[in-house]
Amino acid sequence: MTASTLPGGTIQESTAAAARFDAAGLERLVATVATADWVTSLRRQAFERLETLGLPDRRSENWMRTDLRMFKPQAWGLRDWDVRSAPAAPPPALLAEAILSGEFIESGGLGESDAGSGRRTAGALAGRFAAVDGRVVQDELDPSLAARGVVFGSAERLLAERPDALKPHWFSVIDSASDWFAALHAAFHAASAVLYVPPRVKIVEPLHIVAGLTPGGVDTSHVLVVLDEGAEATVLTETVGGGAGGVDSGLHVGGTEIVVGENAFLRMVNLQNWNTGVWHFARQKAVVRGGGRLQWTLGALGSRLSQVAQEVALVGRHADAQVNGVMFTEGRQQLVYNTLQHHEAAACKSDLLYKGALQDKSRLVWRGMIKVDKAAQKTDGYQRNDNLMLSNTARSDSIPGLEIEADDVRCTHGATSGRVDAEQVFYAQARGLTADEAARLVVAGFFQQVFDRITIAPVREALARAIGQRIRRIS
Repeated sequence: MTASTLPGGTIQESTAAAARFDAAGLERLVATVATADWVTSLRRQAFERLETLGLPDRRSENWMRTDLRMFKPQAWGLRDWDVRSAPAAPPPALLAEAILSGEFIESGGLGESDAGSGRRTAGALAGRFAAVDGRVVQDELDPSLAARGVVFGSAERLLAERPDALKPHWFSVIDSASDWFAALHAAFHAASAVLYVPPRVKIVEPLHIVAGLTPGGVDTSHVLVVLDEGAEATVLTETVGGGAGGVDSGLHVGGTEIVVGENAFLRMVNLQNWNTGVWHFARQKAVVRGGGRLQWTLGALGSRLSQVAQEVALVGRHADAQVNGVMFTEGRQQLVYNTLQHHEAAACKSDLLYKGALQDKSRLVWRGMIKVDKAAQKTDGYQRNDNLMLSNTARSDSIPGLEIEADDVRCTHGATSGRVDAEQVFYAQARGLTADEAARLVVAGFFQQVFDRITIAPVREALARAIGQRIRRIS
């Protein structure tokens, strides 16, 4: 791999601790980050919108179950950096380590297990991008892919170099004016990553993107993934770091945009693995065109509070999307996920399965909607959310919904929440397992259905291990 030389990338604060999310902070960001003029224009438009907005309140359906009383916007801002110091090391990354220590197996498609089939290749990554506290510290792409026209790496660099491929999609997929956090992200995004795969180019090894925080740090990174007609790729994104609370917590306000072209196939993985003091706000949306296929896997393990809007729009005939969610909460964590499967074209299929396990006094909220436009006849839509309560003091809220305007569709939904079967725990303990081991066994069985849908073996195994390490005996 070849690495791009980038300015800065350090983790030492200068005399001014942070540039606030205000007009002066925006000007300092524009002066510091070298990028295309059209990107700066979009920033300024978003900031004008930001100045008209306040924090979301509970009158909004997506925010009515999110407690923002302890969040203080004025306490946060982008850090200033000493650009003369040496680059920082990339943060440790669970998914990257899993891929590099094992094997990546190219399988057939959505819902097909990679065990025993497909082509096996040595554990490798086609490209790596890393940022810490809003500064790029790693930017690499396999030269053979660059020679085939693949564009991957720092958005600040590539938006200026390849506007032909990226400008039509940059901040065109998500709604950057929908609320205060979305507008802030559009105005103050930094250390962002982009991927463009040309028509019919197939990338076997995954590309990896990680955003890290030091205690008290801020991340506003954006991710754009575009697959042109007939292209294939696997993209792994994850977040890591931050503090456990107080002044050493952390803030992430991010966005993800995905465009799957006609007959293209994308495997996308988002792992949220912040420390337990981080505030996490994100908007994520994928657009799938005719004949395109998307397998989108989401893991949510960390943060103090997460508020995520995840949307899939099926805009071309025979588009297909499978969405998998694995969530685990502990302590006083609160995770809120709002999902939307939007069928805009006929003969499309969407299949969403979210599973969550909760212990201690944590709370998990999932609000899902399948929306079918009048033109989207022959729709096949499914969504399901199952939650396993490992504590008497945990709480889960599941709100599935349908909004259907077409008359020739098949749409179903369901949600369950329940306690662990005491007989299962007794059965395991009667065969020599401890209470903690019995709990891990039961939870592993609960998640197995969604794990079986994840076609990347190292990702599946890494998520299972991460959850297993967090499980304590059932109370």
